[in-house]
Amino acid sequence: MAEQLAFPQPLHTSYAVEDFHQGEASALARAMLRDAAQWPAGKLLLLGEAGAGKTHLLTIWAAEERRLARPDALPRSAETGVAVDDAHLVAGDPAAEEALFHLHNNLAAAGLPLLLSAPRPPGAWGIALPDLKSRMEATATTRIEEPDDATLAAILGKLMADRQLNPASNLVGYLLRRMDRSYTTAGRVVAALDGLSLSEKREITTGLA
Repeated sequence: MAEQLAFPQPLHTSYAVEDFHQGEASALARAMLRDAAQWPAGKLLLLGEAGAGKTHLLTIWAAEERRLARPDALPRSAETGVAVDDAHLVAGDPAAEEALFHLHNNLAAAGLPLLLSAPRPPGAWGIALPDLKSRMEATATTRIEEPDDATLAAILGKLMADRQLNPASNLVGYLLRRMDRSYTTAGRVVAALDGLSLSEKREITTGLA
């Protein structure tokens, strides 16, 4: 009998408003993003570890007639506010640093908001362009805090839904009692369970976990 092959399900990450967990860990950040008119100098940097939901929040913000950009494809000017995801990746790339510098200045001159995200404050990015470094270090920051139980449970559920997984109903509670408390760990755990389930052709249960 021919062996049945298991293929991974396509990963479709949802950035819909209703799929972002409205928990305490992100409450302050969400409040700050809702009122760009109150940002000092019209700019804000969203901090948080990998997997915390920074891209999700930037995508939601940019959906309101604004633009979402990546560090390797930055406009130098825009007619709307701009969100730059993973802004720290411009560091060490002279062209990207210069593009962010001009974008910063042009948005400021036009009175348009600039929202950025990164895992660390600008002083740790390694920016070479002095004028950009000073502007980024003067940017107000907000942060997605470490996850509480409700937030971590929601993150695990969303990560599994993005992978079209159907875990046992008691799996999330089982994981919460045993895993490191971080967004990054949540992503690694779900990816590992997905891979193990495929390779061993087993349901995603506490036994597999």
